[in-house]
Amino acid sequence: MFRITRAPLFMAVLLASGCTMIPDLTRPEPPVAANWHAMPGYMTAEGEAQAEALMDWKVYFNTPSLWQVVGIALQNNSDLKIAALNIEEARAIYRINRADLFPSIGANGAASIERTSDDVSLTGQGQRNEIYSANVGLSSYELDLFGKIRSRNEAALNDYLATEQGQSVVRNTLIAETANAYLQLLADQKLLALTEQTLSAQRQTLDLLTQSMDRGVATSQDVARARTAVGVAEVNQHQYERFVEQDKNALILLMGVAHDEALFPNATLDDINIRTNLAVGLPSEVLLARPDIRRAEYELMARNADIGAARAAFFPSITLTGAAGFASGELSSLFSSSAAGAWSFLPQITLPIFQGGRNVANLDVAEVRKDIAIVGYEKAVQTGFREVADELAARATLDEQLRAQRGLVGAAQEVYDISNARYRTGIDSFLSVLDAQRELYQYQQNEIMIQREYLANLVNLYRVLGGGVIEAPNEADEIVPIATNRPDQN
Repeated sequence: MFRITRAPLFMAVLLASGCTMIPDLTRPEPPVAANWHAMPGYMTAEGEAQAEALMDWKVYFNTPSLWQVVGIALQNNSDLKIAALNIEEARAIYRINRADLFPSIGANGAASIERTSDDVSLTGQGQRNEIYSANVGLSSYELDLFGKIRSRNEAALNDYLATEQGQSVVRNTLIAETANAYLQLLADQKLLALTEQTLSAQRQTLDLLTQSMDRGVATSQDVARARTAVGVAEVNQHQYERFVEQDKNALILLMGVAHDEALFPNATLDDINIRTNLAVGLPSEVLLARPDIRRAEYELMARNADIGAARAAFFPSITLTGAAGFASGELSSLFSSSAAGAWSFLPQITLPIFQGGRNVANLDVAEVRKDIAIVGYEKAVQTGFREVADELAARATLDEQLRAQRGLVGAAQEVYDISNARYRTGIDSFLSVLDAQRELYQYQQNEIMIQREYLANLVNLYRVLGGGVIEAPNEADEIVPIATNRPDQN
């Protein structure tokens, strides 16, 4: 409910100032902790030396093979193309709304030719009347006294800015998904190579045992166990061959190109070099710079601007229609000095009296949508905090886990070497060799999977931080209300 006194003076002030009825908006307090949770016994990135300013993805993913696959994806991916087209659409919608701030001026010409027959003419003689006109004028230009058009323009602007941030979300996600898909391909290729190497060794062992059994040295049980180990390795080989091909298909889809083996760089998982000095500041610095949270903030500002437009609908609207030009009875003399001047001016004021509750309902809808946007903003902040916290927790442990797993592989290799030597000297049975070989193969597989997970964590950390290290914002940013009016509107 609004109370207005001295309406003419109030309207004059609004007309001169160009203000809107958009309510003031203060950024909601982030519903997250003030600091990242540090895992006991591990140092998170907060305690590390600060790295450089915001890193480009090529600087962070310091590997030429990664540059190739990610670069192709950024050029050809369909989702990124759709996001770019969405920006073009939002920009056009903003320009359409902005055009309503200015009068539409057009030129038009008209001709009226009529003839009456002898039967209906008062004089008994038919007549032919011709009138030609040409004028320039404006049509239905609304004076934005209460900021309704500017509020809609503000909403369209923030929707456009939100769409831009949406493209950044898609871009960062695409970089991470492409890098992770490539890491998965390299990991499965390494697992396949390990399986082929293990299978070759087990086949050699089976051949030796078969020959030994023929000489009466090895037993049929030893040969059967060796044959079982070969069968397990063959099953794994077929499995990893399938995984490799499926990984290539997934990567090709992200890259947005036709399948071509030349597109897959000749690299291994051990060749991947990703920066590890990506510094993390306070949650407020990191989260408020993520593009998905910026998008939620712009959407909140757009819905807040909708309230200004809904409020302005309660007040009168004034539209102007006018034209000036020439009229003549003959087309040849329309633009001559003998043509008569003609003009029209039709101002119109519309005062909403009874709308069946339409304006009240529209205002309620705008306010509810703003409340939904606030909840969406808070959820985006909470989701971002959780994603960063998860990746920091993984970063704090994965390097130690990988180091421990490599030590376990070394120990298993030693056990296998000793068991094999004891078997060859007749001290132990072949069962101990088979168990040692099975454990070594399993530990080597786990090492490759942890190595991929470790590298994927570095990729995901880049993504959840919004694309790199976040520059510290101004201290005043945390207390200044979100701007709801553009500088040229005050």
